[in-house]
Amino acid sequence: MTDPLPEPPLAEWPLFGLADDVRPALRQARDAGQACVLATLIAVEGGGPRPEGTQMVFAPGIVSGYFSGGCVEGDVAGHAWACLADGEPRTLVYGEGSPWPDIRLLCGARIEIVLERVPAEDPALSELLAAEDERRPVTWVSDGWARVCAAEVSPWAEATVLRRYEPRPRLVIVGGDPTALAIAELGVRSGFETTLVRPKGPVTPPPVAGVAYRRDEPAEALAVVGLDPWTAVAVATHDLDTDREALRAALPSDAGYVGLLGARRRLEGRLEELRAEGMPEAAIARLHAPIGLDIGGKAPFEVAVSVIGELVALRYAPEGSRDNGSTSTTDPASAAGA
Repeated sequence: MTDPLPEPPLAEWPLFGLADDVRPALRQARDAGQACVLATLIAVEGGGPRPEGTQMVFAPGIVSGYFSGGCVEGDVAGHAWACLADGEPRTLVYGEGSPWPDIRLLCGARIEIVLERVPAEDPALSELLAAEDERRPVTWVSDGWARVCAAEVSPWAEATVLRRYEPRPRLVIVGGDPTALAIAELGVRSGFETTLVRPKGPVTPPPVAGVAYRRDEPAEALAVVGLDPWTAVAVATHDLDTDREALRAALPSDAGYVGLLGARRRLEGRLEELRAEGMPEAAIARLHAPIGLDIGGKAPFEVAVSVIGELVALRYAPEGSRDNGSTSTTDPASAAGA
């Protein structure tokens, strides 16, 4: 294996590791006309900190993602710069069987990472980024030299990388109070493409970086945003009429999650109103209410943590258990909000 080329060390504070989705980094490199190195974790033994399929991207001035929280990233970076220079794919092993016994994972795991140089004009990269723009799931298959990205791909014998990409998760919050703002801010920080809907709200957008803003009525706003299985809707207005309009639009849609902020003791009456208007029972059963995980807190960011926590938990829930909803009126305790 070619010795790594000398390069500046990674930043002492690894903010690059806060990004789990490497597509923005791939896009940045592509738009700059730069080749990059895509590093993919293809095997984990012994309980490593990141799952198979985790990725990093390296390009001049660009580093994104992480594998171990600091144990191996610096060494991977050195090999990535070498891969970028000579174009040779590499398979790196850390832990048992590694050629670098001085680099150990504190968790005792064994991991394998494949590095591949991806030119800016690579057709697979173009398709990956087009699919992201169009919110289409695709699969990336590569043997380090050749790669294909498409809706359905059959791996060939030499392929070592198989990575499924889903559309970026979206979060639409209907509301404008401190709790809605906290959900929006935490949503952005958690990687959601986030939109805040506040009907007839201020012309000035909310002071939360990265949040899109709409002032139209919920049905119109949700139609413009578009509700697909990778979109969550959090209804948190404290206004019964606005809540009801948002639920009318969101519950029968393809949205992957619909949650309602409010007290359990008032929930059944709100559901009866929807039934009286002809809302199908199957659509009502999809509602997560009261919204979020039951963590006990009611302060804005505590509610936000519970909402984002529920969305993440559902993302990783076993197949078949994701769309059961959590509507409940049996607990007399009041959830956050009124």
